[in-house]
Amino acid sequence: MNTTPQDINAWADYLSKAEIPVLRNTARELRRLHADEDKLSPRAITQVVSQDPMMVFRILRHMQTHKRENQLQDLILVEQAIMMMGMSNFFHDLPPEPVVDDVMRNDMVALTHLLKLIRRAHRAALYSYEWGVMQKDFHVIETRTAALLHDLSEMLLWCFAPDKMMTIFQMQQADKALRSHAAQEQVLGFRLLDLQLLLIERCELPPLLSRLMQDDAKGEQQVRNVTLAVNLARHSANGWDDAALPDDYKDIAEFLRIDAEKVKHLVGAKP
Repeated sequence: MNTTPQDINAWADYLSKAEIPVLRNTARELRRLHADEDKLSPRAITQVVSQDPMMVFRILRHMQTHKRENQLQDLILVEQAIMMMGMSNFFHDLPPEPVVDDVMRNDMVALTHLLKLIRRAHRAALYSYEWGVMQKDFHVIETRTAALLHDLSEMLLWCFAPDKMMTIFQMQQADKALRSHAAQEQVLGFRLLDLQLLLIERCELPPLLSRLMQDDAKGEQQVRNVTLAVNLARHSANGWDDAALPDDYKDIAEFLRIDAEKVKHLVGAKP
């Protein structure tokens, strides 16, 4: 990027059109599938791309910007989007490049932070999906997608503004009481969640995504699912002795109507 956007609107405009990189494993597995017609199917493609938050964002963004006249609803299901697009068009319109390792090859520290964040997103998505199944929620894929993309703007800024993200990280390391939102506003001038919601609006992504990511809308079952899954993934990433985890277990137990000890076993908490 030659000129770094300076405010939230400039960032939303930039990211709505930017060439978003994909994970190295995504690129490798998609090329392998493309070369093997016997294994190639929308479901096989979905299994690969659904592990990559940035590729999922690229697919949903593409479908909204290339919306067909007869498309009556917004798409949040990746497999449905690939089926509508067609596999040939998918590989033509959304080639698995650039690869994030190449884009960030000059800043391996920032790349490490990004990959840790994506691993955390995987855990949040898994928790969200499992809890949705337990509750017989018919929208488990939607909540899983929202959990996977919950920290998308943070991922994208690690790609496109690693210096600013590193400053935020160092500020919080120096002051453990400093809240993420406060550090983000000091360095960026806005909260990353606000950027994310604006980006969803700019790309005309399904409003359901915004609603599921609204952490303060805790009365709704699906929103609460996503919020609890993201919180548990964030806190457990610091180690299973993180001080916030007992409250997470209590909240999840209340949500799933089971006891806290069973929650700890369910999520694989280490003693």
